[in-house]
Amino acid sequence: MMETIVECAVEMEFREAGPLTQAAARLRMRDGTEFTAHGVTNRHPDDPGQQRVGEEVAAARALYGLAEQLLEKAGVDIEELTHEKVHLTR
Repeated sequence: MMETIVECAVEMEFREAGPLTQAAARLRMRDGTEFTAHGVTNRHPDDPGQQRVGEEVAAARALYGLAEQLLEKAGVDIEELTHEKVHLTR
């Protein structure tokens, strides 16, 4: 069984304007490091108005942005420790 050593939370905020849905994701790490990313989706005029779907797509895009930032930070941290070039991929 794994032990929880660090816990962090992601905050999501949504804004809707007509067919446009925007999501802002914020992740605060225990050491005070903060990451923020945004996701946007635009509903096609022929699609039915489903607020939840727009939020899901915008949130997924914002979370993907957070994932990219975390991989980049982890790579920098590894390079500082090993003094070797690192390229992390998803």
